[in-house]
Amino acid sequence: NLAQIRRTAQQQNATLVSYSRPRGADRLYIWVVQPTGDIAFESVALASELTLAVENEAGNIELQRQPSAEARLQDLVTIARQSLGVRGDRLATGIVELTPEALARQQAETEANLRQLYDLLIAPIADLLPTDPEQPVVFMPQEELFLVPFAALKAPSGSYLIENHTILTAPSIQVFGLANEAAATAGANGRSPSATDNALIVGNPTMPTITFLSEGGSFQDVRLTPLPGAQREAEAISSFLQTPALLGSEATKAAVQQRMAGASVIHLATHGLLEYGDPRETGTRDLPGAIALAPSGGDNGLLTAADILQMNLRADLAVLSACDTGRGRITGDGVIGLSRAFVAAGVPSIIVSLWAVDDDATADLMVTFYDHWQQSGDKAQALRQAMLTTMEQHPDPRLWSAFTLIGSPN
Repeated sequence: NLAQIRRTAQQQNATLVSYSRPRGADRLYIWVVQPTGDIAFESVALASELTLAVENEAGNIELQRQPSAEARLQDLVTIARQSLGVRGDRLATGIVELTPEALARQQAETEANLRQLYDLLIAPIADLLPTDPEQPVVFMPQEELFLVPFAALKAPSGSYLIENHTILTAPSIQVFGLANEAAATAGANGRSPSATDNALIVGNPTMPTITFLSEGGSFQDVRLTPLPGAQREAEAISSFLQTPALLGSEATKAAVQQRMAGASVIHLATHGLLEYGDPRETGTRDLPGAIALAPSGGDNGLLTAADILQMNLRADLAVLSACDTGRGRITGDGVIGLSRAFVAAGVPSIIVSLWAVDDDATADLMVTFYDHWQQSGDKAQALRQAMLTTMEQHPDPRLWSAFTLIGSPN
């Protein structure tokens, strides 16, 4: 109810932004709950045409309006992600390499499309967002908006949203409130908000074989591709935290589950399987989402959302540094997948990726994140600082904006 919503914003000193588009409506509704408890509402018209960044005959990028039978948010989000050059394929292992000329064109398209999303999602409420960049802004997207890299949305001034705001996401205001309650309970029980002394680090397990629906319409067994970049990431974090990592054949489902129960931090650098659980995609009916681990003892090597929901975890943070772990089955109630399973299992904060992440940039970003988190105890601020630092070395937004923090900032 309204009293609980206001109390959540006040207790967390956070600005809550909730998006909604009723089915079939041509408007986007935005509610903003400020830390004072004040609630504002904006209604934004969705254009009947799409504005696309395209290459003209002279080789320059220009904006062109093209008619669309239904200019859906999904179209805008898809176009922006495509212009970033990211892939959501379940077997993707990284970023597509481009020639310098193609990269320049893609960057121009990316900037135009990220500005278009900013104009739609942020500009109508920009004056309601905090001026203090350290005060958290929590976005509650709906449906396709869960795939938006909010950190990379670009203002007319040329600045990215992450440069001016500390950003989190949550499936709903209720889930955000529950995550903060879990964090507060952990603190009351004496757990340090930045404890990494008992971290579980997993990288590039020996990959299992998964059944997928082929393009020809038949189910076939496919062995997932190894992720050497994920192993380098795990090794870098292991060295920084001075904690051994589980790699290759050691990273079995049984070993990971056993270690997860008592881990203070769970870092999983492997494939995320969002289609698992959908009989139309994998022939298996289950809760959506699974993490690929090494098979052993007759199991298939998949740590599923259903497995996670049955666990009672004490970790302050779970990092799902895998391909598209922030994605899942999209419903009116949010992303029902791996991120929600970890919240339900008691983990107050989860960092997930929105696309197949780049190896080197991700390793740099994650080590910087853990460094800042150990110093500040604030996960949201640590992720923001890690993005800003990574941006200096890897300015392309596809290399630093893939991750989002779901749940509690502390």
